[in-house]
Amino acid sequence: MFRKQYLLAIWVLIVMFVVTGAVQEVFAAGDSSDGSATETMKKQLRSDIVGTKVFPGEDQEYVIGHGDVLSVVIYGEGNMAATSSAAGMGLEMEGLPGGEPTGGRQAGGNIAEGAVVRTDGRVSLLHIGDVNVLGMTMTQATDYLTKLYATVYSNPMVTVSLMQSNSRRYTVMGEIRTPGVFNLDYPVTVVQAIARSGGFTEWAKHSITVARVGDDVKTSRGEEGKTNLKFDYDDLVKGKNLEQNIYLQSGDIVIVH
Repeated sequence: MFRKQYLLAIWVLIVMFVVTGAVQEVFAAGDSSDGSATETMKKQLRSDIVGTKVFPGEDQEYVIGHGDVLSVVIYGEGNMAATSSAAGMGLEMEGLPGGEPTGGRQAGGNIAEGAVVRTDGRVSLLHIGDVNVLGMTMTQATDYLTKLYATVYSNPMVTVSLMQSNSRRYTVMGEIRTPGVFNLDYPVTVVQAIARSGGFTEWAKHSITVARVGDDVKTSRGEEGKTNLKFDYDDLVKGKNLEQNIYLQSGDIVIVH
């Protein structure tokens, strides 16, 4: 009788062990199934909430640039950054040795466990070494690193996210109280850029030119070009030509006359 009870107890323990393991696998699979929420689903659910309005900066996916700090994590393996960005990140604003003194944010900063995009466009990662991610979106970098880490791990689930933006900048110069280079880490209009720089000097004529160069500006032959956008602050104060108060793009040069 005792032997039967003993065997029954062992059998119950084995069943409980098997069931517990199966439940854990189900929950783990559920936690790691990043592919279930498709981009189409996300867009549809968002449009149901906020409608079809496009907000500033929403129409373009972030592109990785120099000085950006990235988080590269593999599910179940942890952080893949080979060096911490806290060790000598120290990027400073060009022309502003201590960072921005008037409400802006100093480039760089100390963020632990992040992979810094160096001047050669590469980040240092565990097991695969230096990898060039310059010019990629987060989605492209994730796909790229997933393929590289597949040579090390079986079916790796790689997540790449932006920890700190340091590459998107604009310049303000001319008859302005605090000229310099500023981080474009949120949508900024021309008027906001002037205010961020401390306002006009007493000699300013309140005439502004935004010099724009880059991929978004094309010549008649489709080549990369440049354009100058005019802005009259006095018109804005009078409620005229409000469309002149455009949002700045990375690389814009705001010249105050």
